[in-house]
Amino acid sequence: MLGTEHPPAQETWTTAAARASPHTGPSAAADAASAARAPSLPSLTGLRWVAALLVYGLHVRNAGYFGGTGGRIMTWGFGPGGSGVSFFFVLSGFVLMWSARPADRAFAFWRRRIARVYPVHLVTAALALLMAYLGMFTMPTPRQGLANLLLVHSWWRPWWQTLDPVSWSLACEAFFYALFPALAFVLRRLGARGSAAVAGLSMLAVLALTGCDPHTWLGAQLYSLPAARLPEFVLGAAVARTVVLGRWRGPGLEASLALTIIGYFLVPQVTSGHPATACTLLGFALLIPAAAVADLRGLPSLWRHRRLVRLGEISFAFYMVHLLVVRAVRGLVGTNPRFGVPEGLAVTVGVFAVSLGLAWFLYEAVERPARRLLLRDRRRTRAADATAPQSRAAESGATPPRAEQGGAPQAGTPQARGTQPCAPEARAPEVPAAQTGTAQARTGPKPAAPDA
Repeated sequence: MLGTEHPPAQETWTTAAARASPHTGPSAAADAASAARAPSLPSLTGLRWVAALLVYGLHVRNAGYFGGTGGRIMTWGFGPGGSGVSFFFVLSGFVLMWSARPADRAFAFWRRRIARVYPVHLVTAALALLMAYLGMFTMPTPRQGLANLLLVHSWWRPWWQTLDPVSWSLACEAFFYALFPALAFVLRRLGARGSAAVAGLSMLAVLALTGCDPHTWLGAQLYSLPAARLPEFVLGAAVARTVVLGRWRGPGLEASLALTIIGYFLVPQVTSGHPATACTLLGFALLIPAAAVADLRGLPSLWRHRRLVRLGEISFAFYMVHLLVVRAVRGLVGTNPRFGVPEGLAVTVGVFAVSLGLAWFLYEAVERPARRLLLRDRRRTRAADATAPQSRAAESGATPPRAEQGGAPQAGTPQARGTQPCAPEARAPEVPAAQTGTAQARTGPKPAAPDA
C-alpha cells in the first residue's frame, strides 16, 4: 500500500512554507503559500475523467443499446455510474479550497466560476433547445428555460432536467459557489481539528439525508436538490483544508481506491438515487486527498498519466455534451434497441467518439477562448502588478532575485509559478511520477489545482 510518510529528502509545500515563515503558525504559513499559488494536482484531473466516463456508461446502459448478456454486464459495470456526480461534488469542494486565495474577493471568485461554467452551459443549452425544436426533447416553457439559464432549475423537481438533462448538477454547483467564500472564511479559522470535525459532520449529514430521501416529507426526492447535496461539497473543502495544513493522515492511494471500488459495487444493494451516495462517500473522501498527497510527494499515481490528464481537461465539456449525443442517436436506433454485443459495442463506440470530438471542440473553441475573454482585464491587471516590483527595482538600481544566482525561486516569480495554465483545469506538468515531489521541493510552488 502506498504510505503517507515523507521521502527523507523531500518536504511538502506547507512544510516548506512554515519553515520559511518562522514567525507565523502553520495555518498562516499555509495561507501565505496558497496566496503564491498552490501546487498542481494532475492526478485529480485524471480522476475527473474516470468519473465522467462512469456517468457516460450509466447513460449508455439506460439507453438500452445492449440486450441479454451485454445488458446485464452494462448494468453490473455502470449501473452505479451515477455516483460519479457525487465524486464531482466532493472533488469540487476539494480543489476550490485547495486553490483558494486568502486575499481573494468574493466577486473575483464568482467571476472566475462564471467564466468556467457558463460558456459551455450556454452552448449546450442552445443545442438542447434546437433538439427540442426537432422533437428530441420536450420543449421547455419560457420560465423553465430561464430557470435553466440562471442555473436555478434544480431547486424545483419538475424542472430539474430542463434542456440539457445533466445541467441539474451545474445548478447544484452554482449554489455551492455562492456559499464558498463564506465556507472558506470559516474553514481558515477552524484549523486542522476544526476542519476534520466539519468533515465528520458533513459525512453524517450526507448519511442522514440519504436515509430520509425515500421518505421525505417534501413529496420529492432530494437527489437533485442543491441544498441536499451541499454536505458533499463541504466535505471535500474540509478535507482539502487538512491537506493544506499538512495534517492529513488518511490511507494511501491503493487502500483508498480499494474502498472506493467496494463502495461502488455496493450501490445496487441500496435504494437507487440519493441513498446510493452513502456507499461511495467514504471512498471518495479518502481517494481524493490520497491522490493529492501522491502528487505532492512524488508517489506513484496511475491517474497522473499524460493522456488521462488531457482527457480530464475536456471532461467537463464531455459531461455536458454526451447525453445530447445519446438522445440524438436514439432517433436513429430507436428507444431501447437491445442489440447484440457486436452491434451494441459499435453504437457505444460511435456515440463515445462523437461525444469526445464535440467535447474537444467545445473545450478548444468555446471554453478556453471564452474564459480568456471574460478574464482578460483581470489577467492584465495581475500582470501589471507582477511587473511593478521589478520596474521599481530597476529604477533604484537593484537586481531582482533570480534562480540562476543561487537559491530557490521566489514565490511570486515565473519560475515558481510554472508555465501551465491555471483554472479551471490546469494542465499537468509532464514530469515522470518519481520526480514530481522532488521537482516541487526543488523549484517551489506550481500552478493551482484544476478547478472543478
